[in-house]
Amino acid sequence: MSLRYLGDLHTECTHIASGTTIATDAPVDNQGRGEAFSPTDLCALSLAACAVTIMGIYGRNHDCDITGMTVSVEKIMGANPRRIAAVKLVFAMPDAEYTDRQKQALEQAALACPVHQSLHPDIEKKMTFIWAR
Repeated sequence: MSLRYLGDLHTECTHIASGTTIATDAPVDNQGRGEAFSPTDLCALSLAACAVTIMGIYGRNHDCDITGMTVSVEKIMGANPRRIAAVKLVFAMPDAEYTDRQKQALEQAALACPVHQSLHPDIEKKMTFIWAR
């Protein structure tokens, strides 16, 4: 990965192998214009993406499709020092007939994701699952 500072609190982040880029900007409440994801947005979003990826691996290996699942991500900032205080994720599961065992395994997979395990324990990480059935 690489990052290039573009000036005016904007960056361009590049995944070298694929060429995919992500832009960042400082948030409005911290001298930015909020024109792109903030670095702390990406941190919170990384938790969601990682949880979904690990759930997808479980699903692939156990014939349990989660295609179509969506996740809403709420990041709550704290002060003194300015930091992420909480990340709240709401997983809206697809309308499928999951067994109780599959539901429990998918929820445990999300909690076991590497980003969840890497974030500081002082950051509240709340995951809510909404099962269609």
